[in-house]
Amino acid sequence: MNTAKYEPMKKLTISLFLATAFVSGINARNLGCEYELKRIIPVEGRQGIAIDSSFYYVSDTRGLYKYDKEGNIVAKNLQPFRHPEIANHFGDIDVWNGEIYCGIEKFEYGRGYNIAVSIYDANTLEWKRDLPWRPESGQVEVSGIAVDRERNMVWMSDWVDSRYVYCYNLATGEYHTKMQCAPTPYWCQGIFIADSKIIFSCDDGEAAYNLPDNLYTASIENVPYTGLVEGEEVVKDTPFSVKLDENGKPVMRRGLIAGGAIAGKVEHLRTMHDFKRAGEIEGLAIDPVNDDLVVLNNRGTTIVLGMSQGPITSEGYTGEIHELFIYKKVK
Repeated sequence: MNTAKYEPMKKLTISLFLATAFVSGINARNLGCEYELKRIIPVEGRQGIAIDSSFYYVSDTRGLYKYDKEGNIVAKNLQPFRHPEIANHFGDIDVWNGEIYCGIEKFEYGRGYNIAVSIYDANTLEWKRDLPWRPESGQVEVSGIAVDRERNMVWMSDWVDSRYVYCYNLATGEYHTKMQCAPTPYWCQGIFIADSKIIFSCDDGEAAYNLPDNLYTASIENVPYTGLVEGEEVVKDTPFSVKLDENGKPVMRRGLIAGGAIAGKVEHLRTMHDFKRAGEIEGLAIDPVNDDLVVLNNRGTTIVLGMSQGPITSEGYTGEIHELFIYKKVK
């Protein structure tokens, strides 16, 4: 063997392996089963959180913020919507390959309209492009968005009807399937994907009684395509009632409908008992560098159907407080 030629090749192979392992480690998000609170960072946004190797990205209802990991603002975009007359609301967000994935809509007292998936540049926070949304899927609101990095998919949650989360193929941009969550977590505010599981943050506590919100998980290891098919379905009058004709019979429509759904088994992950006050839980993410779990929570205002009604003055609040709760993975 010619060791003079072998040694440089061996070193190159090892270097490539270590570089690949480093990149894979940075992109990996590992879900734990037990966490302890490490620190709290106040932020300006009230909706979502996304994390890459260097920055926190926070969405407000009508804005995007970029923070370093010490909590200092390094950039912001307070006019992010291309058509603010039809879209006025961000939900939870995700960041991947230098792009921020945002579910946007017009939100008014418990209902979403004009849903879209908008993608922004993570460096400048400026809009880049949209992905098509299919109302035939049955989705009526978008509270959060999460990228499945393993399968090149993107998922969207629905705060109005949290029975389902909706999946799109990033390679084609097409609707892929939806997953029925059982038991159903209600008022889902944010989602994130790690270890082939969706993590849900749910505003299912009761702030008026200081009862905390919760996190849940469901496996997405097997996500077959069901798509949209030609068929017939009942027309909804509201997300929870059917439209009736003059004879009191359900109105039906023919056309594209969801071709099926997959079953999701929802399991409890964590009760958020260590928030400073039970309020409105929002987005969540896992730091790719150290596996910290980061959860956004709002406190200090009365919320009616997802919209703030002003500060809880009886407790001394003068406005809503938004905080990132950063948790260390214990195991």
